[in-house]
Amino acid sequence: MLDYKLLEALSCVVTEGGFERAARVLHLTQSAVSQRVRLLEEQTGQILVARSTPPVPTPAGRQLLKHYRQVRILEGDLNMDANQEGSSDNGFNQTVAVAVNADSLATWFLPAVQPFIQEHQVLLDLCVDDQDETHKLLKDGDVVGCVSARSEPMQGCRVEVLGGMEYRLVATPEFARRWFPHGLTVEAVRRAPAVTFNRVDESINVILRNVFGHLPGAYPTHYVPSSEQFVTAIAGGWGYGTLPEQQSTELLATEKLVDLAPVHPMPVTLHWHCWNLDSPLLAELTRALVRGASAMLSGKLAH
Repeated sequence: MLDYKLLEALSCVVTEGGFERAARVLHLTQSAVSQRVRLLEEQTGQILVARSTPPVPTPAGRQLLKHYRQVRILEGDLNMDANQEGSSDNGFNQTVAVAVNADSLATWFLPAVQPFIQEHQVLLDLCVDDQDETHKLLKDGDVVGCVSARSEPMQGCRVEVLGGMEYRLVATPEFARRWFPHGLTVEAVRRAPAVTFNRVDESINVILRNVFGHLPGAYPTHYVPSSEQFVTAIAGGWGYGTLPEQQSTELLATEKLVDLAPVHPMPVTLHWHCWNLDSPLLAELTRALVRGASAMLSGKLAH
């Protein structure tokens, strides 16, 4: 039978990124945390975490951590029931890890999840990644749910459609006049600086492929991995880039930005994936996200 104090130590080492940080969170000595992890490895007969910087769980460690996090969710349900029965307020006793793409976090996600946070004694641990990458965190058991562009449910998970985010290729009028005097051409694209979130962000390439039927080749790129500063960079004339309608509509309406490819927007359909547990807490979180997304996201879905 698993000792959940040992599992808690393993989880804390991985989540906090080190034995010393885990010791501070658990109010233990670093030696005590190391002993708990080592004892768990002896009990399971497997190495559970690579002693790197930061520590990384092995495949066996990931499986145990996923099991531990699922148990914690179910424990949260018990605490929720107790609170509903009128027990005294005894603080936050549950942390829910969720993966979300940066654009959702910068626009609709926090207002959508706010009623859930206000109603339940829950802390959120948000992991931010591209909407095409967040499902990997769910697959590895690092989070209980994720906002993803993926539509197919993963094994042991369920999925709900949230809504659409429509991206447009935009730039300031001054930038467009300087770099695209004859419109969006292959030659101009190869010279003009672009603004991209990170190296896995393919949104500009998707629109350029739709415009030209092929990719125009390499182009100079600024990498700005912050949704808020990403808008600032484009609005400041650093380069052209893609923005969701939640961030671009007002800027386009006031002519602070122009649409470089008005007939080629990029719709992205967002989905909520979560563990398929019989958990009222997880069901409440799902309902809050679906309700909030339906109010704030468009009905324009990718085909």
